[in-house]
Amino acid sequence: MARLPHPLSIFTQFHYWRPLLCCHYAKRALTAGTNFSSLTTLARTDKSREGGTTTVKHSSKARRKAFYESPEGVLLRKLNQCSNDGDVVQALCHYDEARKLGVLLNLDHYNKLLYLCSVENADVPHLGLKRGFEIFQQMLNDRVQPNEATFTSAARLAAAKEDPDMAFELLKQMKNVGIAPKLRSYEPALFGFCKRGDAEKAYLVDSDMIESGIAAEERELSALLEVSVKTKKEDKVYEILHRLRATVRQVSESTSRIVQDWFNSEYAAKIGKEKWDVNKVREGILQGGGGWHGQGWLGSGRWKMVDTQVNEDGVCLSCGEKLVSIDIDPKETETFAASLSKLACQKEAKENFVHFQKWLERHRPFDAVVDGANVGLSNGHNFSFSRLNTVVEQLRQISPSKRLPLIILHISRVNGGPAQNPKNRRLIENWKKNGALYATPQGSNDDWYWLYAAVSCKCLLLTDDEMRDHLFQLLGSSFFPRWKEKHQVRASTSTSGGSLIMPPCYSIVIQESANGSWHVPTVTSDDPEIPRKWLCATRSKKNSLHSVWTSSSSIFFPENIQKEIKKLESEAAVKKTDFIPPWEQSIDATLYIIQ
Repeated sequence: MARLPHPLSIFTQFHYWRPLLCCHYAKRALTAGTNFSSLTTLARTDKSREGGTTTVKHSSKARRKAFYESPEGVLLRKLNQCSNDGDVVQALCHYDEARKLGVLLNLDHYNKLLYLCSVENADVPHLGLKRGFEIFQQMLNDRVQPNEATFTSAARLAAAKEDPDMAFELLKQMKNVGIAPKLRSYEPALFGFCKRGDAEKAYLVDSDMIESGIAAEERELSALLEVSVKTKKEDKVYEILHRLRATVRQVSESTSRIVQDWFNSEYAAKIGKEKWDVNKVREGILQGGGGWHGQGWLGSGRWKMVDTQVNEDGVCLSCGEKLVSIDIDPKETETFAASLSKLACQKEAKENFVHFQKWLERHRPFDAVVDGANVGLSNGHNFSFSRLNTVVEQLRQISPSKRLPLIILHISRVNGGPAQNPKNRRLIENWKKNGALYATPQGSNDDWYWLYAAVSCKCLLLTDDEMRDHLFQLLGSSFFPRWKEKHQVRASTSTSGGSLIMPPCYSIVIQESANGSWHVPTVTSDDPEIPRKWLCATRSKKNSLHSVWTSSSSIFFPENIQKEIKKLESEAAVKKTDFIPPWEQSIDATLYIIQ
């Protein structure tokens, strides 16, 4: 009996489908957003042009109308509706009918169909998988040029068939023909290998992803962490925890459970150094800015894993260790300010933003910047200059220079409405006189101005805006949440006029201490009134001089233990001046002006 070829074998034979990528007619049809049957219409339209602008616009409109009313256009609208509804059965009915009628499908048609077939559907669990390979084969037979979405859907089909090797091969072929992969392109192979427990191949996908400049997010890192825990790859567990620290910072509940599985395991209890080089640990912490050293698992014995909280001073309520404030590299700040300026000039009228930058250069430095609209509209209804002035004065009082902060307000707030009140007008004129008010022009978005000012001045930012909308997503940098954590001040409301909620004196990020313990924050609300959950993982500190002298303040130990510590320090000639623990480098929150 003849062996049937692999459903995707035709696609993985590069010599077969390579010519299709250079096909002139396929390229033109796909670029025009239409199919082969409409090329004749396009040619006639081109010949009827007379060179006038109006004629060009008319022909473009005519082409769109022609496609909209054509069988191909009708089919695409039907498939779009099926995609919105997640209805793979109806989509396949439309496809079968179109094939019978001889409708020529283009890239959009095939991508819609392949996407629907690749999405798991509990009602028809195998239908999409079966028909997806068939449709993919037909697409190749029709010489339709694939794109990233096509490859990704094909990889998902392969993963659904529990063939992550084929999914990874498709990814490689995509790169071979010059199509840049996205994060989603890697997910079928990565998750497939992780699900299968094939850690080594999962690491190969991860390495390829890094080589392509694709940054893994929590889902990918969590999957890699889980397969590393299950296969007892302690070095990888350590590496991925640090990647989570650098990329995610605060983990979800599902990732938190995987972290707990590791620390609670018998295998983790066997891993770790009983002795280590204190100088290397110190150097690692200093080079990393605090909060981690990267020298591997320290200590020995079982881990004690508990849910805990950290108080306002950064002290863990379980083990008594004080968390640290992790430094931000000044060069990172400058790079971020430059990228922010570039984005703002693209989104705003360039001359307006450049004018603001020049104004800022003349009037800086500032110790704080205030998002005036956010503060003045705290009640959501009426703009209050009185409230704005209250927080401005509070910021001035805690400022080392006692200077007024920079207030960013839209021109309409400065000239109209409550601004006409004589008392408010005096406030505005006083701010202007002291170079503390900048009125953003009509049509501008205040957010670009106050964010750039705070970043470039390396100072505090007073706003209750959580900075999660589209504008802030454009920043696309892991630097932004770190910067926000260390610089954002919030204003609490109360009958007494409110108070300022300063940035925490410690970083809310996975922290690895000098004595080998770990603290892992979980994702909760940004509301400072809601206590954040932390995981605390520690080993027994007995018999470890490293742990004794790098432990936090002695107030957390009974008097007899304090005496024993001093005795051990004396006998071993351990001097704290040899190493400054990270918590002794932390910054007083009341003087939290970041340089």
